Amino acid sequence: MKLKLSKKIVKIAAINLALFIFAFFLIIIPSTVAKQPQHNNLEFKSQIIADKTKAQQLVDQAENLFQAGHLSDASRILQQAILIYKQSGDNLGEAESQANHSLILEQLGLWKQATETINISLNLLGWDTGNYVLKVNNPKSELLKVLAPTLDIFAGQQLRQGKSDAAYETAKHTEKFWRQLGDSTGVLCSRINQAQALRVSGFNRRAFDILKSVSTELQLQRDSVLKVSALRSLGNVQQQLSSLEESQKNLQHSLKIAQRLQLPQEISLTEFSLGNTTFALGNVNDAIIHYQNAANTAPNPLLKVQAQINQLNLLINNKRIAEAKTLISAIQSQLPSLPTNNTGIYARINFARAIIKIADKKDAASILATSVQQAKALNDARALSYALGNLASVYEQNKQWQEALKLTREALSLSQQINAPDITYRWQWQLGRILKAQLNIPEAIKAYDASVETLSTFRTDLAGANREIQFNFRDSIEPIYRQSVELLLQEKGENKPDLDKARRRIEALQLAELDNYFREACLNNQFVVLDKVVDNIKADTAIIYPIILDNQLEIILKLPEQPLINKTSIVSSQEVEQVIKEIRYNISEPDEIRKLKTASQQLYKWLIEPVEAQIKKSKVKTLVFIPDGALRNIPMAALYDNIEQKYLIEKYAVAMSPGLQLFTPKPLARKSLNVLAGGLSQMPKGEQFAPLPNVEIELKALQELGVSTVTLYNNRFKSTILEKTINTQPFRVVHLATHGKFSSKAKETFILASDRRIYVDELDKLLKSREWQRSEPIELLVLSACETAAGDNRAALGLAGVALRAGARSTLASLWQIKDSSTAELIKKFYYYLKTGKSTAEALQLAQLELLKDKELNLPLYWAPYVLVGNWL
Repeated sequence: MKLKLSKKIVKIAAINLALFIFAFFLIIIPSTVAKQPQHNNLEFKSQIIADKTKAQQLVDQAENLFQAGHLSDASRILQQAILIYKQSGDNLGEAESQANHSLILEQLGLWKQATETINISLNLLGWDTGNYVLKVNNPKSELLKVLAPTLDIFAGQQLRQGKSDAAYETAKHTEKFWRQLGDSTGVLCSRINQAQALRVSGFNRRAFDILKSVSTELQLQRDSVLKVSALRSLGNVQQQLSSLEESQKNLQHSLKIAQRLQLPQEISLTEFSLGNTTFALGNVNDAIIHYQNAANTAPNPLLKVQAQINQLNLLINNKRIAEAKTLISAIQSQLPSLPTNNTGIYARINFARAIIKIADKKDAASILATSVQQAKALNDARALSYALGNLASVYEQNKQWQEALKLTREALSLSQQINAPDITYRWQWQLGRILKAQLNIPEAIKAYDASVETLSTFRTDLAGANREIQFNFRDSIEPIYRQSVELLLQEKGENKPDLDKARRRIEALQLAELDNYFREACLNNQFVVLDKVVDNIKADTAIIYPIILDNQLEIILKLPEQPLINKTSIVSSQEVEQVIKEIRYNISEPDEIRKLKTASQQLYKWLIEPVEAQIKKSKVKTLVFIPDGALRNIPMAALYDNIEQKYLIEKYAVAMSPGLQLFTPKPLARKSLNVLAGGLSQMPKGEQFAPLPNVEIELKALQELGVSTVTLYNNRFKSTILEKTINTQPFRVVHLATHGKFSSKAKETFILASDRRIYVDELDKLLKSREWQRSEPIELLVLSACETAAGDNRAALGLAGVALRAGARSTLASLWQIKDSSTAELIKKFYYYLKTGKSTAEALQLAQLELLKDKELNLPLYWAPYVLVGNWL
């Protein structure tokens, strides 16, 4: 007879593979009796049936023992069942039991035996693990019903051993077998497993696409443990992609179902994930509560400790040291009870990384040394690399350079062998720091170069974190570039320092910042290098490239047909950032003009004075800044020359560029300007923005100047009408007079239409025509009533993001909101000068100078906020 496969048990198998923190369940698959050779001896047949019945009874007994936590006894009993299946020639029964036994061995920390056992099972089933091929032609459903869940188990073990690429391939083939069986639940489980493997490898967007599809299908199904897991997996990936509100929503849904079904493990796992998302949203206290809930409901020591480690990190980062030390003692007492599997090793390592900050480094080193030995015993190269690298970091902090160097090189070699760029770049960076400390500058530069190159190889998924590392761009990525540039500028010798390499290196940082901002690689267009524009097209332009380093402000200057020039102002990054803050604050306060000039002239002294003689000698008329860091948050036009008693805008036209490359530069055709103009004077219901009564005057001014204009005003300025209208003709200029906000978070950067907010990541779809497939971008995008988020040091990324998403050659926008009467006046003068044939930068300069001459509008508050980003021709 044939026993029916238990769907319930198969579901549990697949779910385990998709967990953020892996829990282990025994997967008991009732034996499917294989077709046996014909025998004439009826007594022998009866014996076979009796043996198989006995074997099944042993399997059931082993399951009960496992569920009760008696793993060794479960292993012993299951081995008896395996022997009976083997003696009776039942390959499928033996394969099923071997697969289950491998899970027990894994839970016991016997990874080598677990791997050997699952390989025996797969070999019995005819599966070639190296080539992902089933060596059985036309397999029957009985075989596939055993093979599919066994491969699910195998994929989970591969993932827990750090072999995420192999796990992904295995899960893809498993999906195919479930489809052949017509088992939709199995298909969903395999797709979840694929997404989890992709997420561990750092491919968050691909994982998200899979899980989104799975989630849609799950909405139609009844509540189940599978649905809880799928929603949690989706929420985890959304958290990595910064879709935080969506993440929280799916995780709360997952938690509600888990609570209704009374599933302690699922409740704990989902509370853990909610802690991660809540922390990412900035709610530290709520995050701590979620981690506490996760620890309190955790049915096993591993999950409890992992939740407590996350809680510990938050307590330390928020200076709650007394609470943190109490928690450290509680965690230390539980370390011996943690399983010696992949996840247990990472828990120990992450605990060691946390306590280094406030506890004895010897304790951390001891824990990491233990983790190294455990990773070796598991033959887990990734965990071993991670443990060695972190142990090396402890030696680095103690300035034990030789030990640090040796261990870092071991960690690096391992990570390269397993092709793990997400940790390789860290060890290359660590190697560079150690070599620098040893004054080996040439080799340190090579290590930093390698780290930057490694980062570029996985640029598309750089924004995501892997499961071990809480990804923090400013701590984990930005210092690599800045420290690298600092080293490059120290290099001596022929043609050294390499200034072009230095500025390209900091530009790579800016590109990485934008990728991180959008959570995807956002710049793949064809561009022209600015140097070529300066040398061949616009010879009255200079490019100023400031670079903020820890102890100096470096200025790299490009003048027409001249080699790069480098000057240095000795000033700390903290001093530079403080002056920038003072400028940003005082420029918007009418009564603080004196303080503004004091701060502004200080920055002028650091940034412009060192290169001013060369600029004047070259008879430059336009300055293009590629601002670094916080410099993006202030208008360079307002820098003040205290000697000549002039603002920079009174001496030069000023523009900004997000980088050293532009869309293919092309002067705006002034005589054939055609503008799509939209604006709001009255704000939609529910929005807190102030009315903009002068928007109508601003839009009418365009028509009065003879500019060909299609206008969408108030109720007609809807996102849907805007998209439809822009498809009617190839508008060269898009002018939007409406509230907007630039933030360091893409989800908080938007412009306001009458029907809704249009967020930055929608702009490319909205503003790029579907019917007219233009090969070139919008010539000019004007955003005349926007503002950067107050107190947000990286808010100007939102402005750069808007410019890029719009696909515009040039973007003219305001850095802060002012009274719209001055906006209308400046915009009118800007278009007037644009029509007379002035370059975009010159048109803005002349418009600003007219306001500067007006006694009522001559404060920088009124004329300075407008910045030109991109093409200045």
